[in-house]
Amino acid sequence: MNWRPKPVLSETEVESGMKVMIVDGLASETMTTLTGGTFLVAMALLAGANNFEIGLLAGLPTATNILQLTSIWLCRRIQSKKLLCVSLSVSARIPLIIIGLLALTLEHFSFSIMISMLFFYYAFGSISGPIWNAWVKDLVPASRLGAYFSKRSRYMQMLNVILGLSVAFLLDHVKAYYTYFEQKTYGWMFIVAGIAGIAGAIYMGRSPEPAAAVSTGNMFALLRKPLKDINFRRLLSFNSLWLFAVNIAAPFFTVFMLKSVGLSLSFILILATISQVFSILTIRVWGKYADRFSNKNIIALGGPLYMLCLIAWCFVGLNQNELINYSLLFLIHACMGMANAGINLSLTNISLKLSPSSEAVIYLSARNIITSVFSAVAPIVGGLLVDFFSNRSLNVRIQWAGPATEKNIYLVHLHQWNFLFMIGAIIALISLEMLIGVKEKGEVKKDQVVRILRGNIKNTIKDYFIISQILSFHESIIEKIRKR
Repeated sequence: MNWRPKPVLSETEVESGMKVMIVDGLASETMTTLTGGTFLVAMALLAGANNFEIGLLAGLPTATNILQLTSIWLCRRIQSKKLLCVSLSVSARIPLIIIGLLALTLEHFSFSIMISMLFFYYAFGSISGPIWNAWVKDLVPASRLGAYFSKRSRYMQMLNVILGLSVAFLLDHVKAYYTYFEQKTYGWMFIVAGIAGIAGAIYMGRSPEPAAAVSTGNMFALLRKPLKDINFRRLLSFNSLWLFAVNIAAPFFTVFMLKSVGLSLSFILILATISQVFSILTIRVWGKYADRFSNKNIIALGGPLYMLCLIAWCFVGLNQNELINYSLLFLIHACMGMANAGINLSLTNISLKLSPSSEAVIYLSARNIITSVFSAVAPIVGGLLVDFFSNRSLNVRIQWAGPATEKNIYLVHLHQWNFLFMIGAIIALISLEMLIGVKEKGEVKKDQVVRILRGNIKNTIKDYFIISQILSFHESIIEKIRKR
C-alpha cells in the first residue's frame, strides 16, 4: 500500500479512488447504524441514563471537535492524509469493540462506562474528519461534488434502512422473549460495528491521494484566517445557529416516542426508515440541483421544510386517535427525510466550495470547531429544558358545552417535549435569515430556481406555489415580525 501522495492522478485513479470511498462509506454506515441514533439512545436508557445524560451523550460527538486543532498540527508534520485517516479511523473503532466486550461480560453495564469509551471513539473520529474531507476535496472534481456525495449518501442510506430495520425487529424480539440477553445483544452489535469500521478504514487505504499544498505559519494565526473571510464567517454564523436549532430538539425525538407516545423500538425504526427512504428518493435530485443552482438555494428549500416539521412535532399526541397520530408521524418523518437530505448534502458541499484548496483542512477545522460548540451545548440545554418544562404547560383550546355533550378541541398544547420542539423551530427561523448574506460561486437567483423547477414538475401551477412558498416562507415571517 503506497502512503505517499501523487503529484498527478489519472482519470482511472480518480474513478477508482471514488469507488473505494463509497465502499468505506458503507462500512462506516454499518458502524454508525449499529452504534448510533435510536439504538444508542435505547442502550443509554437501558443503562439508566436520565434526560440530562441523554443530552450529554448527544452533544459528545460534536464536543470532541475541539480536538480538530490536532488535525492541522498532524497535517503539517505528516505529509500523507491517507496515512493519518487510516490510522486515526482504526484507533476510533477499537473503543466500540471494548464497549461490546464489556456489555457481554458485565452483569450491570453502566452509562458512565459507555460514555467514557465513546469519548475516545468520537475523539479520534473528530480528528480524522477534516483530514478526510480535505483528501476527498482534492480527489473529487469540484463540478461533480454534488452528484458524487448524493450517490454515496444514497447507498449508505439504503444500507441503513435494511440493517436498521432488521436489527430493530431482532431487539424487540429479544426484549419480549429473552430480556436477559438484551444487554448482550447490544454488546454484539458494538463488536460487529467495530470490526466493520476497522475493515472499512483499512480498505480506504487503497484510494490514491493527490498531492496538495499545505499552509505554513502560526497555527492559531491560520485558524483566524477563516474568521477574517467575511463570506465564510457568514456561513459559520448560519451553520452554527442552524445546528443549535436542530440539536436542541432532534436528540429527544426517540425519547419522546419511547416514553410519551409509547411506541416500540421497531416502530420507531420503521419511522426512521420512512425518513431514510424519502431521503434516498430525493438526495439524487438535491445533488443534481445543488451543482446546477448552488447549495445555498437547496438549503433555502430544505430549511423551512425542516422548521415546519419541528412545529408539527408539537401536535403529535394532541389527538387521541392513533391513526391521526401515526399519519402525522409518517408525514413528519417523510418531510424530515427530504429536508435533511438536501440540507446536509449542501452544507458539506458549500463548506468545501468556500474553502481554498491549500487551506481546506484549516477552514474545515475552524468550521467544525466553532459549530461543534453550538452542537454540543444544544442537546445539554435541551435536556435541562425538558426537565424545566416537565411540570409546566401551555394550552389553547376551543370548548363546546351543550346539554348532552362537552367537547374540547386543542389548538395548542405545549408541555415538556413540545416546548423544546417549538423553541427549536423559532431558532431555525432566525438562522435562515442569516443564510441570505452567504455568497456562493455559481449561485442562481431564487426566482430563476423557481422558474426552472416549475418547468420540471408536472403539476406546474400547484408545485410552483409550493416551491415559491417554501423558499420565501421564513422571509415572509421575518417581514411580518419587523412590521409589528
